[in-house]
Amino acid sequence: MADKKRTEPDWQDIRVFLALGRHGSLSAAARTLRVNHATIARRLHSLEETLGEKLVERRPDGYVLTPAGTRALTAASDMEASVQTLGRGWKDDTPKGLVRINASPALSQGFLIPRLAEITKQYPGLDIDLATDLRTISLERHEADIAIRLGKPQDGDLIAKQLATIGYGFYGTQEVCRQVENGAEPVFVGFDEVNGYVPEAIWLARHFSHARVSFRANNQVSQAMAAKSGAGLALLPHYIGRLEGNLCPCPLELVPPPREAWLLTRRQQRKDPPIRTVAEYITKIFATEQALFEE
Repeated sequence: MADKKRTEPDWQDIRVFLALGRHGSLSAAARTLRVNHATIARRLHSLEETLGEKLVERRPDGYVLTPAGTRALTAASDMEASVQTLGRGWKDDTPKGLVRINASPALSQGFLIPRLAEITKQYPGLDIDLATDLRTISLERHEADIAIRLGKPQDGDLIAKQLATIGYGFYGTQEVCRQVENGAEPVFVGFDEVNGYVPEAIWLARHFSHARVSFRANNQVSQAMAAKSGAGLALLPHYIGRLEGNLCPCPLELVPPPREAWLLTRRQQRKDPPIRTVAEYITKIFATEQALFEE
């Protein structure tokens, strides 16, 4: 008997497509699923054959979703969430499942982690995956369920809610601040060359172009640690500088303008219980500690 053409997608094909859609390359998808490249390519071809549509296009910099692939990724992500919920059982109505969040290293390490970890005790069925990348992780590619961004998004089918207005200042040890106040030229702690595109790094280079930067690090939590050791003044968001007991504010004539922090979720998942629960929790913790962020 001839093999019948499959009419329903195979879940293993879908898992592979999810990984490829989120990460954009065969190598990254293979590492995530711990399979080889051939398996990824075979599973993708199988799913495209079953659905009768081309889901991805290969480009020099990786794989890009087609319009059909974007629709399929949304449906596949919904299936994944349902599978996770089924795996948790139906003992009660509390939110269950994995919620993936993306925020900057500074916001994650300097504010979110100790506060966000509390939600896993309130809701034992909830698991949190916090990606602390400077690289922007895509909500539309379903790499994350919730993102916290600095600056309001201008496009995408997203729901955006402002969380806080983040003020900045210079912080250093008492001795470093005293020297600057007595007329010494300020020495700074700043971003490394790889992250020189960060707005705070650009601002510092523009307004203190001839100043010495004695120590460089790739995130502001590390910069705060260097400033605590006396390396120089660090330009920090207030929520980091004010919580470091060994740092003092050092008023300089210029400081960068404040930036807005926004919480982003996909519109089609606004009623998903785990995502909605975590988004509301994040909104609440920011509202409770507004004074920590403001000028």
